Amino acid sequence: MLAERLGQEERVVFRYCDAQGRLREGANPNGSLHHIAGVSSASGNVVGMMPHPERASEALLGSTDGRLLFESVLAYLAGTRPDNDLVARR
Repeated sequence: MLAERLGQEERVVFRYCDAQGRLREGANPNGSLHHIAGVSSASGNVVGMMPHPERASEALLGSTDGRLLFESVLAYLAGTRPDNDLVARR
């Protein structure tokens, strides 16, 4: 099965989970297999995901919850860690 192969190849980069990181049905809004929310290409240079954090990245849009994803990517690329205060507020 494709979902299992993606897991074996370590290409699953996001999963739907609760705030404690547990894979629970209530945290999987669309019922995706194995709670998969995002995968990478075989070479790892492309990521596709179902959630749309860009739609929740500004207060003007109604939520800033998605902003943490972008900030964590920028921090990773800069060789640092995301702001702990921002993470703690989640």
